[in-house]
Amino acid sequence: MKKFNYGVIGYGFIGRRHVDTLKSFEDSDCVAVCDINPARLKEVKEKYPDMEVYGSADEMFTKAGLDGVIISANNNQHKELAIKAARAGKHILMEKPAAMSVVELDEMMGEADKAGVTFTVHQQRRFDKDFRCVKECYDKKMVGDIYTIQSSLYGYNGNMHDWHVYKAEGGGMLYDWGVHLIDQILYMVDSRLVSVYADVRNVMNEEVDDYFKIILRFENMVTAEIELGTYFLSDRKDWFERHWFVGGNRGSMYADKFSPEGKIVRTTKLLENVKKDQDKSAASYGPTRSFGVPAPGLIVTEEIPRTDYEQRDFFVNYFKALRGEEEFLVKMPEVRRVLAVMEACRKSAETMASVAFE
Repeated sequence: MKKFNYGVIGYGFIGRRHVDTLKSFEDSDCVAVCDINPARLKEVKEKYPDMEVYGSADEMFTKAGLDGVIISANNNQHKELAIKAARAGKHILMEKPAAMSVVELDEMMGEADKAGVTFTVHQQRRFDKDFRCVKECYDKKMVGDIYTIQSSLYGYNGNMHDWHVYKAEGGGMLYDWGVHLIDQILYMVDSRLVSVYADVRNVMNEEVDDYFKIILRFENMVTAEIELGTYFLSDRKDWFERHWFVGGNRGSMYADKFSPEGKIVRTTKLLENVKKDQDKSAASYGPTRSFGVPAPGLIVTEEIPRTDYEQRDFFVNYFKALRGEEEFLVKMPEVRRVLAVMEACRKSAETMASVAFE
């Protein structure tokens, strides 16, 4: 079996993980690292004495015998580095977001096609256990015809890290986490996206967004709501974790935490519609006729689905696709669609209006 020799550009938080991941597979090895920070290259040599290190991508592409490259540099560098990699004949695995705009991505895709190299994006959160649990509920219609999906993630620090606090570097939470949360919804809901509404704000940070609420309305009548806040506080248990809610006409599902805990919730019966019988209507539950505390035994629960996916599965697919055994899970038209939604989010936030999409 051919072993793919890869280089990693950008030895930051995710770059370190990519090096370790490439070395953990029989299919691949990481033979070179490129970073403009000498201290990081010194760190690489201390951990991997045989690793080739470079201060420039041009030098690495020229000297290192690479089949491909993982680009995990700052977002604003993705386009230039991808084009250089394509022209050097290297397969490209790009960190998300693939580009700063759809226009940039189109140019990058054109260069990859011209060079005959593969190009895909590390959307590994398609394999997150919480997402796969919700996707199984959606795919199998476990709560009936679904009308709403709510996806949220909250933090308490209010700040971000490293270059993510700088607009010019491609910082902000929409580029950082929004690209994942939007990708999950679009990958799950197989329908034309009719409209996008978004509120994108700088709550705590001067330059970049740290809060957003996004509403996606699909032709199949599903409405998805995505909310992220870096300073969104509560003392509820597990608040600063992942949260999902799925509503259907035969029940609901909630799942909290990245290793999801939750339930499918149903009713044993529904209150009868009583258009004329006011006495019967007055016997409904709670302080009002529609809301309140349900009677004992009315609410029943079931376990949520359990999945055994791991983010590592992204690379299992990736190397099989390189060998021609499978298709790449993350296809570039899907990547382009996510970027287009992100651009629609910014337009909606600026105009305070919904944006027609497809």
